Amino acid sequence: MKKYRYGFFLPDYDFEKYSDVTPEFLLSVGCAALIIDIDNTLAPYEQPEPDDPIIDWFESLRAAGIRSALVSNNTPERVELFNRRLGLPAFPDSGKPSVRCVSAAMAAMASKPEKTLCLGDQIFTDVVMAHRAGLRAIKLPPIRDKKTLFFRFKRALERPLMRRYFRLKEKGGEENER
Repeated sequence: MKKYRYGFFLPDYDFEKYSDVTPEFLLSVGCAALIIDIDNTLAPYEQPEPDDPIIDWFESLRAAGIRSALVSNNTPERVELFNRRLGLPAFPDSGKPSVRCVSAAMAAMASKPEKTLCLGDQIFTDVVMAHRAGLRAIKLPPIRDKKTLFFRFKRALERPLMRRYFRLKEKGGEENER
């Protein structure tokens, strides 16, 4: 049985923003491929295309030999427009936390689970998807959260989990079987 560093619902790593996830960090943890959420991870929902800092970050990943793919629950139109300048393998309507698109993304990147990480802003979609697929997860705080009742409810459920994550991280972690 695999072990997670902090637990099934908790990320393996956390950063403040996508650009803090450097190629040096990724290589130091054995990452050769990164599956990335778009909305509220790379850009707010209302930003239709990547800006220059996002494009530069992807270039730094490519230069370091780290492959990338986009996996989003958003529509094909949204994902295709965002991906137009990036040219990455991209999987819209992914049904996260389903692992269907994770498998397709790893196949497109020719990556193995032990060398692939997921980057996203939500525990119940991105982190759970990563762990269901046997991958490590990096969690970011959302860039600009939706204010719908559904999203407020999900974020309320995430808060105690993230408090637990930060307490465990502060203590040096504990191995939890899943």
